[in-house]
Amino acid sequence: MAFIQYFARIQIEAGSRKLIAAELTRMGVKRPLIVSDRGVAAAGVLDLALSETPEAASWPRFLDVPANPTVASSEAALAAYRSEGCDGFIAVGGGSVIDCAKGAALLLTHKDPLETLLARRGGMDRIGPVAPVMAVSTISGTGTEVGRGAGLTFADGEKGVFLSHHLIPRVAICDPDLTRSAPARLKVGSGIDALGHAIEAYLSPAFNPPADAIALDAIERLVRYLPRAIADADDDVARFELMMGTLEAAMAMWKGLGTAHALSMPFDDLGLHHGTLVGVLMPEALRFVLPAISEERRAKLAQALGCDPAAIPDMLADLNAQIGLPAGLSAMGVTEDLLERAGAVAAGTPFNHTAARSGTAEDYTAIARAAFH
Repeated sequence: MAFIQYFARIQIEAGSRKLIAAELTRMGVKRPLIVSDRGVAAAGVLDLALSETPEAASWPRFLDVPANPTVASSEAALAAYRSEGCDGFIAVGGGSVIDCAKGAALLLTHKDPLETLLARRGGMDRIGPVAPVMAVSTISGTGTEVGRGAGLTFADGEKGVFLSHHLIPRVAICDPDLTRSAPARLKVGSGIDALGHAIEAYLSPAFNPPADAIALDAIERLVRYLPRAIADADDDVARFELMMGTLEAAMAMWKGLGTAHALSMPFDDLGLHHGTLVGVLMPEALRFVLPAISEERRAKLAQALGCDPAAIPDMLADLNAQIGLPAGLSAMGVTEDLLERAGAVAAGTPFNHTAARSGTAEDYTAIARAAFH
């Protein structure tokens, strides 16, 4: 029996930040905690996001979100939430900010140790309703603004993944104007991450034809518009289409992710940018996965990418070079002695179980070695 589920209320349009107050009223939130980071604030994007919401001047702010969100940062956000008497969260930023807010919302309503709620420990069924979260995206890529997942790093350095439909923000404000000034390296890494979401979701063996159709449309949009959006921050069409492709990729993720995301996790623990890792790993991950894919599915993926089926990994490697991704794991600062451990960790992640072709620790180590240079 197939189970298909989608949840989200999405406002996507240039200027949709004007709807923040109305959507908060719909949510029943009167005093939200604004969660963001100092980079978004310093760039003026936080003020721009809230510029159409005069009452936001009186709302408390938490800006201490690190580049990779941690359990400690979610705990600190929760402490601010409680001390300020808040009744909801507005996360203004990228994936790290939104996941931090999700973590705080989860901590508020769950007394069990967070470790017991991890996806790899079967925690999905133990996660219930959380405090209301509105996500205001300032970059296109992660999809967490409409996704059911949250990634937080524990004190020992391990990145934990939490999955539940309760973690989907009640409302996503997707205003492409807010992505205009995002740093180029983040646009590149986040955009290629979205493409990885769409590709791996499409290849996942789970049965979900609606997600397959959405994933293929996302792939076409992202391949066409990601290079344009990176090349010209003032290209309004490219910014909108990139944001739409990101949303579609996140919707398709309900099917599950795969090999590149599994192998990114041990390197995420090093503090490296997640999306950039996914992009660097994707060509070699697909060399491993594609032999297990039906000819029909490979053909449809190739059509969406605009290449021959046999050239899919090379096409993605060329795209990586075109948009300026690092040329291998070594260029990101990964050392060769870490590859074997990374393979062992990747094989034990939830993404290996939803991949089109699951791998052993040895398989993942081989993929990492191929992606090293």
